[in-house]
Amino acid sequence: MKFAILVFPGSSCDVDMHHAINEVLGEKADYVWHTEANLEDFDAVIIPSGSSYGDYLRPGALAKGSPAVESLISFVESKKPVLGVGNGFQILTELHLLPGAFLQNKELLFKSGNAKLKVENADSIFTSEYDEGQEITIPFAQAYGNYYVDKTTLAELNENGQITFTYKDENDNGSTEKIAGVLNEYGNVLGILPLPERAIEELIGGTDGLPLFKSILKRWNENNVNQS
Repeated sequence: MKFAILVFPGSSCDVDMHHAINEVLGEKADYVWHTEANLEDFDAVIIPSGSSYGDYLRPGALAKGSPAVESLISFVESKKPVLGVGNGFQILTELHLLPGAFLQNKELLFKSGNAKLKVENADSIFTSEYDEGQEITIPFAQAYGNYYVDKTTLAELNENGQITFTYKDENDNGSTEKIAGVLNEYGNVLGILPLPERAIEELIGGTDGLPLFKSILKRWNENNVNQS
């Protein structure tokens, strides 16, 4: 399986993602600079965390003017998986590929640490290797970690099973209904605020993020390898 790691000016977790896919998952990942973004030959796209364009204006806002956007939108429309983590999640909301918006943390401070999450939907491209209701621990680091949706959108997310992860501790940063991760309506785009690529090896503190990547690979194998 071939992953594109879409890199914007200010991306800072692209190397972590590259290691997660190539060295731990054992698949192929290439860096794709945002001005050269032809994504047609890839099976999945990852938008890593960081501070795209220095988070000027607001996190993710300037990325929507990138040459990568047209190719990314076409990729989403092809129904292939797209994962946005941290700032990548923020970019996807700015592009309206995921619902919602981001505000500053409720304490108006940058926060980092480990967040306890609950898996709310284990029946998706990104979560099938988890159990429904499973509690996991994933690192986080953000200043704009307060995910907001209005009441109408929240009702739609609940009705459609689009909420994949919620916070089980105080590290929600003010997010609506403690949401930590959501899918688009079709289910091929996931935004998650904590950083699963930092939880893939026991050496760095745990492997609770690894099933997310294994889930993507499992679905790809089902669709492309195991057919006869």
